[in-house]
Amino acid sequence: MKRKDAAMHIRSFDYDVKAVQDDGLFSGYGSVFGVVDSYNEVVAPGAFTDSIEQTRAKGRTFPVLWQHRSGEPIGNWDIDQLKEDAHGLHGTGQLWLDDATYAKTAYRGMKTRAITGLSIGYYVREDSYDEKARIRTLKRLDLVEISIVTAPANEEARVDAIKARIAHGGMPDLPDFERFLREAGFSKSQAAVIANRGLKHLLDRSESGGEAKEETAGLIKQIGRLQLPTF
Repeated sequence: MKRKDAAMHIRSFDYDVKAVQDDGLFSGYGSVFGVVDSYNEVVAPGAFTDSIEQTRAKGRTFPVLWQHRSGEPIGNWDIDQLKEDAHGLHGTGQLWLDDATYAKTAYRGMKTRAITGLSIGYYVREDSYDEKARIRTLKRLDLVEISIVTAPANEEARVDAIKARIAHGGMPDLPDFERFLREAGFSKSQAAVIANRGLKHLLDRSESGGEAKEETAGLIKQIGRLQLPTF
């Protein structure tokens, strides 16, 4: 199924750093193939090929961001070293140790193995869905950035990813929004009720397009900026 998905998505993995040099040069996998994540999604080989080639042809590369914060670039990826192999999307990055504060934090964390995650930001351009297995295969993606993240495998990192998606204008799904509410202090049952009665209504309205869709997107972004109290 080919489509143009307007929402930026985020996908995180533990990475395997081969070396972190004194000058901030490092390498690792930003994505791996054949692994079904908690959203029942899997990336197929070849998903990044077109995006990388198009970016290279423009004489550009991808930024290394800190925790998906677009205002916190901490380095860049070597476009000539960013490529797919049998395992996944592998690349070599350069931290801007003299120019970006969080680059030093990332460097220290990677050296000590306290920070062990890479995470990609991307748009879906082509996918397919297996109704029987209930697994979505991501076939073609537009890569936007690859971030260094503190702990991609845990629930806290997933909530950070949800917030980042909202900040980029994306729509959370119901499980996403429930996680967001749980992190804010709501109980599991409270989060389920709020998400299913509130967010579902907003998402249903957005399907009609036009002003309703724009209004829903604006409300979702406002929700993402809220500092909800904990209980």
